[in-house]
Amino acid sequence: MIRVLEVKDLHVSVNGKQILKGVNLKIQKGKLHALMGPNGSGKSTLSYVLMGHPKYKVEKGKIFLNGKDITKLSPDKRAKLGLFLGFQYPIEVPGISMKNFLWSVYKNSNNGKSSYVDFNETMNENFEKLGIDKNFISRNLNEGFSGGEKKRAEVLQMSFFNPKIAIMDEIDSGLDIDALKIVSKSLKKSIENNTGILLITHYQRILNHIKPDFVHVMKDGKIVKSGSYDLVKEIEKDGYEAI
Repeated sequence: MIRVLEVKDLHVSVNGKQILKGVNLKIQKGKLHALMGPNGSGKSTLSYVLMGHPKYKVEKGKIFLNGKDITKLSPDKRAKLGLFLGFQYPIEVPGISMKNFLWSVYKNSNNGKSSYVDFNETMNENFEKLGIDKNFISRNLNEGFSGGEKKRAEVLQMSFFNPKIAIMDEIDSGLDIDALKIVSKSLKKSIENNTGILLITHYQRILNHIKPDFVHVMKDGKIVKSGSYDLVKEIEKDGYEAI
């Protein structure tokens, strides 16, 4: 089976403090990998490092995407190769409307060969699927959005990027039960379209709507256990300390 994103013996520090202490992980396209673990275990750090955040220093190890070493590539180059990050705390971007941002994404994803008519059709379809008010299209990106609206906007952006690998950092936080079902359905659709997803979460509730193919548990900067969906049930029953 093809491995698209592979992390080998990754050691990472920030401001001189070591956070990741030898992470090994393989993410397959068309599969859902859930990453769980207690607070402070390094899950969000891993997501930022995979996307190339300059704040984090890779002390040792490599990151590969489709066999290409991307460890030293900038975030924009990683994105062009098919990597996407849905943020835990999406930032507000004054002065850039959601429509202009999505149009730019759409053009870049299609190498500039894009029809504005097709873009509008795609946009309207995705807005409807995600239950996003169409009035949001003229608003600045994430500005004044609720927490749940920001998370749905992240999933909307992912659908336009159509990435090989999507890292979704606590996309379920801030969602009510109806929004959770909508987001889960959209993630399932992306997986059916062969996107591999690394879903970082604390809770079982989203995994009740979208069952992971693989579950990984991170503690103290390492992946300490991997398994099937049964591992989620084990965590719910006994907690992380038992692992």
